Amino acid sequence: MYELNQTIITKKAHACGCNEWTIIRIGADYKIKCNQCGRIILLESEKLNKMVKKIKE
Repeated sequence: MYELNQTIITKKAHACGCNEWTIIRIGADYKIKCNQCGRIILLESEKLNKMVKKIKE
């Protein structure tokens, strides 16, 4: 479903105000990085699916 280095837009903005994230690791969990502040978080695929609004092309 998601690919490496793909940019996603989330429903809610991060604390820094940005809602664009880049996927940097795929596996059982997804690791995503905020495009504005650089914060990296690790999410289960189920949680990521709930928070994604759309995939940026």
